[in-house]
Amino acid sequence: HGVPRQSKKAVENVEQKQQEIQKYRDLDRSVQDKIAGRCFTPETLQQISELLKENPEYYSVWNYRRLIRQHEFPVAAPSDQPGIDQVAAIIKSDLEFLFPLLRSFPKCYWIWNYRLWILDEAKRLLPRPIAHEFWQKELALVGKMLSVDSRNFHGWGYRRHVITELENFSADEDSVKQMTQAEVYYTTKMIGANLSNFSAWHNRTKLIQKLLDEKKATDEERKKVLDEELALSHKALIDPYDQSLWFYHQTLMCVFDPSLAARTMAPNLSNSQRLEYVENEKEEIKDILDECTDCKWIYQALVECNLITAKIKGAMPDDDRSEVLEWLGVLIKLDPLRRGRWNDIEKSLGEYE
Repeated sequence: HGVPRQSKKAVENVEQKQQEIQKYRDLDRSVQDKIAGRCFTPETLQQISELLKENPEYYSVWNYRRLIRQHEFPVAAPSDQPGIDQVAAIIKSDLEFLFPLLRSFPKCYWIWNYRLWILDEAKRLLPRPIAHEFWQKELALVGKMLSVDSRNFHGWGYRRHVITELENFSADEDSVKQMTQAEVYYTTKMIGANLSNFSAWHNRTKLIQKLLDEKKATDEERKKVLDEELALSHKALIDPYDQSLWFYHQTLMCVFDPSLAARTMAPNLSNSQRLEYVENEKEEIKDILDECTDCKWIYQALVECNLITAKIKGAMPDDDRSEVLEWLGVLIKLDPLRRGRWNDIEKSLGEYE
């Protein structure tokens, strides 16, 4: 009495689960014992592989795998062609082992970390052309990964790292510029496929300025790129409720902020040019507001426009102040959890009296 009944299938499922847990524990204990005994053998490596397939978040086991590879590499010292081939085979084997894990667990830090480590070993141990080939293939791989999950920030961070390494392999400045330009095109492509791709927008902010610096662009060239990026952001704002688009727009607005302009893509605009740009942006944003009166991002952007104008002028006209207070009132209603922030902005208006 009082004991709940269980179906035969439920009991079997519990028993099967217990067996799987015990099997995992036995495998873990076996690996721990072998590593403690410095038994760096193919059998240990195989057990480590099995353990990582079951639990790729087990970061200590990734370190055990490193220990085994570090033990194998000196044995296959790349002083001659057979040694080079052996090291390359080890690295290739690890990269192939990692690929299905990345597909199943694309946001697992430890897999990405280990992949970077084994590629760094290629750079350290192999002749430059062979190491370069490994890194070049990574660019194709991460492209495939991002085509499956275009917003995976791990993949975007990894792509930036791969590009940096490929640039280091190249001593030709023109080749580096071409890579940067190609990456800008890539962000355009990914944004075109998904406007909500925050990682692509973020990458673009870094790349545009990098490209301009590499080209030693003139002020006029920088202004032209700024115009193009603002136009792109306007086209993208077909969905004003998309936060990622506003973040990119906010980055562009930093160009007009005197306190931030020096670190932006167009640092040498005159104050009259900045004011003209800000006024144009304000009008563009107000046009969006007509149809989306409940979108907090619009009000936030409008507040930012008036604050930047005040920074440029050193004062805030009464009309602008009234607008800011009105918009802050709406923001408090739309986003009450950030009431403290909106109140702080209101208090900061005293700086422009």
